[in-house]
Amino acid sequence: MIFGFGKGGRDYDNDDDDDDEDDDLDFILFKGALNGNNPDLAENGRLVQAGLLPAKKVISEALARRADTIRIEPKGKVAAISYLVDGIPFPAAKMPPKAANAIIQMLKLLAGLDITNKTSKQGGAINAEFDDVKHEVRIDSTPVKGGGERLLVRVQNLKEKLETPTDLGFSEELRTKIGEIGASKSGLMLAAGPPMSGVTTVSIAMVRGIDAYLISIASLAELNGRDLPHVKEFEWNEGDDLETTIRRTKRSDIDVVYVDPLLKAEDVKPILEATEDQGFIAEMPAKDAADAIVRLVALVGDAQLVVNALKIVISQKLVRLLCRDCRRAYRPNPKLLAKVGLPTDTRKLYRAPRPAEDEDDDDDFCETCGGTGYRKRIGLLEVIELTDEIKKLILSGADADAIRKKTREMKMQSFQSDGIRLVGEGKTSLEELQRAFRT
Repeated sequence: MIFGFGKGGRDYDNDDDDDDEDDDLDFILFKGALNGNNPDLAENGRLVQAGLLPAKKVISEALARRADTIRIEPKGKVAAISYLVDGIPFPAAKMPPKAANAIIQMLKLLAGLDITNKTSKQGGAINAEFDDVKHEVRIDSTPVKGGGERLLVRVQNLKEKLETPTDLGFSEELRTKIGEIGASKSGLMLAAGPPMSGVTTVSIAMVRGIDAYLISIASLAELNGRDLPHVKEFEWNEGDDLETTIRRTKRSDIDVVYVDPLLKAEDVKPILEATEDQGFIAEMPAKDAADAIVRLVALVGDAQLVVNALKIVISQKLVRLLCRDCRRAYRPNPKLLAKVGLPTDTRKLYRAPRPAEDEDDDDDFCETCGGTGYRKRIGLLEVIELTDEIKKLILSGADADAIRKKTREMKMQSFQSDGIRLVGEGKTSLEELQRAFRT
């Protein structure tokens, strides 16, 4: 049993045995909404009484177990709470839907959101402090069928905040490329990936990779409290569409515009058509960079428009880092080295400890990682530049597999090549790469 989680997590209907544990738990301190819309708690006294302490308890327990993501989801006659620890889900608790709803509404209230609106998606964030360290608690609520809401809570330790290209491990060559594209004041730079892959973080790193002292940057995107230094939050005029607003940014001498995720053709076309003399940065849901290119072409129905506008696509896949305190070294088989593409003279690789046969034997239990063998995550980066060869391939109607094949032939950075580099450096394991590529 890892982190003390049982098969179904804690049962809040039968919680009498946890008082001692709660006495030892340091609770998170909430310190106001990032959007400045701080609620009058006295006006919401009943909600505060029902939801504040349970909300603190749920998030504090998650942080004590190294979780950075908490899901609260109604499931019939109960609500289930689960944690993500380094991207791996663990069941954490069950509770009556009414109790879960009190927690959800309390967190929405603290984030400055509208607690009377339970039929629309909402997002916000709370300033907080835990264990004397500042944190951001990001809140995203989604209505579910049959009534009620699902809540996704992501907690960021501000001492470990990843925002810049250097933070995310972008190579010097890639950082230079992003700076050059930004300085050209033209084209589209795209971050792509599935949900929870850090795609927004990558897009923000692209923005941060441009010299904002020399290049004028504005955001039309919903930032939900995220801070982008030296980036102007451009105001929308009531009734204006995206195309009209983009023209206003141009008249305001904005060189690069950060926009919301590319989801609708009617929003994407004005962006692509404006890239001749203005730069744009956006994100897009996709499996990887090649998939994003194919999806973008299908979305707008004009491959020529895409290749004229698109400059670079960056995708990220998160993998767990081996725990430095308990990782195990081993001598790899030369055939294995050749198969995965590592130098055949590699003397040593690392893996996580194998689970003990006796689960009750705690002699080798690692407190640093909680017995998982891994602690924290790092991004594998895949990069596709729109070279002439790639453009020709796109115009020919090639699918994502053909684009991936061509990028491998051209030795562009891939998830596989970046992952093998991290394995060779002892930062992660071959087993973790296999797990990540299966998901």
